[in-house]
Order: sequence, then structure tokens, then C-alpha cells
Amino acid sequence: MNAPPQRQYRYYDFIMAAFAVVLLCSNLIGAAKAAQVELPLFGTVVFSGGVLFFPISYIFGDILTEVYGYGRDRRVVWVGFAALAFASFMSVVVLSLPPATDDFNRGYQAHLEAVFGNTPRIVAGSMIAFWCGTFVNSYVLAKMKIATEGKWLWTRTIGSTLAGEAVDSGLFYAIAFYGLWPDSQVFHVALAQYALKTGWEVVMTPVTYKVVHFLKRKEHEDWYDRHTNFNPFRIKV
Repeated sequence: MNAPPQRQYRYYDFIMAAFAVVLLCSNLIGAAKAAQVELPLFGTVVFSGGVLFFPISYIFGDILTEVYGYGRDRRVVWVGFAALAFASFMSVVVLSLPPATDDFNRGYQAHLEAVFGNTPRIVAGSMIAFWCGTFVNSYVLAKMKIATEGKWLWTRTIGSTLAGEAVDSGLFYAIAFYGLWPDSQVFHVALAQYALKTGWEVVMTPVTYKVVHFLKRKEHEDWYDRHTNFNPFRIKV
């Protein structure tokens, strides 16, 4: 007997593509720039430019799990992980190619290395932290949805992000900078990044509500992960 065909959704593929784009751009465009702002109570806060946009990937994760379920979000996470892996591989290959000998290309090579020439520790930290943090975020939201019987969406979106971003920030800075920076600096920078990322989730809660309600209405879907296999290595929904 043939297995019944899986449901087709109108917007799932678009959200998957948007998730991958946000993930790649926040890691490739903003990650190399350190910015600083003066905040009340906190003083001078130094942060990566990508922090302003990377949390959007967690918002997409919340939306995917809330509407389509953990299994379909898991597939999107693997798409994002594969995109990051390919981008890292491509940057290594392109940067290793000898530049043309004219002055422009020699100077351009130096600029490319400054922006895309991340150390192996930073690349490994970014990929491991993203993978672990995103799955923690999705798992916590799925379990909280069952526990709250689908009520109080804001508790799930914020609560799951608090858990996921804690894992993400903790792993990334530990892997990328432990032993290179003073321990206190690693801790304080990680804490600042964590506060900024989770703060974005709180600010964007009204937008998350609107998108979730729109998708549930249009897709006629409101998934509950009561019988889901939460193995992160499983691709099947």
C-alpha cells in the first residue's frame, strides 16, 4: 500500500527560503563588524552587526514550529545548516585561490580575507551553536504548546528563545574565543549578545502574533507535537 501523500502548504517553502537567506546574511554580512552603542544602565555595549538580524531566524523557527510542527521546522534547520556549511566551504575555496597580480585584485584579496576569512574556531562555533540553539528553541516551543494547550503564544515564543539563545550564545563564545579572550570578557560579551537577541524577540512579539495567525488561517494548520519523534537527526516529518 502506498503511503498517503503529505499535505502541501502554500507558504512553507517561502518561509524556508526566507529563513535560509536571513541566516546566511546575518552570518556573512554582519558578523565581521563590531559596533557599539551607549545604553542606559548597561553603559557601552559592543556587539556584532549580525545580532540585529540573526534573531529573525529564531522568530522564523518559532513560527514554523507553532504552525507546521517540530518535524517541518527540523527540515528547515537542516536546510539552513547545509547553506551555512556550503557558504563556509565556498569562502575557503575562493580565498585560497591566488589573486591576479594587478594592484586592484591584491588589495581586493585582503578585503575579502578581512570579511570572510573567519578562523576555523569561529566557523565551527557558529555552526554548532546555530544547530544546537535552534533545535532547543523548537523543542521547547513544541513542548510548551502542549503544556499550555495552545494558549499564551507569547510565553512559548519568548520562553523558547530564552532557552535557545542561551545555548547558542554560550556555545558560540565558548568555542570561538575561550582561551583567546579573558574569561570575563567572553562572559560579558556573550551576556550582552544574549540580552540583545532575546530583547529582539520581545519587541517582535506583536509581529510574530500577526504572522502566526495569518498562516494558521491560510494554511488551515495548527500543529501539536503530541506524537512527534524529536530526534534532531531525523529528516522525515
